[in-house]
Amino acid sequence: MNSETATTQRGRPRNFNQNDALEKAMRVFWRQGYEGASLGELTEAMGINKSSMYSVFGTKEELFRKAVEKYLADHVSFVPEALNEPTVQQALRKLFTQSVDFLTDKQTPLGCFVLQGALNCGQGFESIQQQLIAQRLGYESLLRQRFELAQTQYDLDSRIDAAVMAKYIATVHEGLSIQATSGATKEELMAVVEIVLNNFNS
Repeated sequence: MNSETATTQRGRPRNFNQNDALEKAMRVFWRQGYEGASLGELTEAMGINKSSMYSVFGTKEELFRKAVEKYLADHVSFVPEALNEPTVQQALRKLFTQSVDFLTDKQTPLGCFVLQGALNCGQGFESIQQQLIAQRLGYESLLRQRFELAQTQYDLDSRIDAAVMAKYIATVHEGLSIQATSGATKEELMAVVEIVLNNFNS
């Protein structure tokens, strides 16, 4: 057994699960932000050493990008599903209800990983910040497309600017995330959601 193989075996436990390790790294980034998450914290959470992290996941930036992809695929997959509801009112109610459940779930770090990451990203990490901004804009685009569809189905007033409405809903969503991170309860956030939905429907 050569030295490289020995190092890999020492650095990566026999029962190493790449998906579980990525989940643990994602939660560190979620709590600390990209800049605040040290390599030591990441590798300790993942249960591997730095050389094994590099060999399996690449650089810290590559690890972060993979963590974002996992977050979108696993934790917030309910977003596009909610937007498939038959009416725009049903879609928004399901989207906000599931979002509040998610944002206040104490089984995971509070708030939105993408938003938290963008807010906690300082100078020198523009590529990371731009990735997160692109994800947020992608969310707005999904909302805009849903509102445009509703207009073609006569489910939403055609005089409404779908892009502006999408930014409004995204802004509310971001506000809910910040409030959740600050300790707002599920009941408090749902009271806000009811006001938003009532105004939307008026």
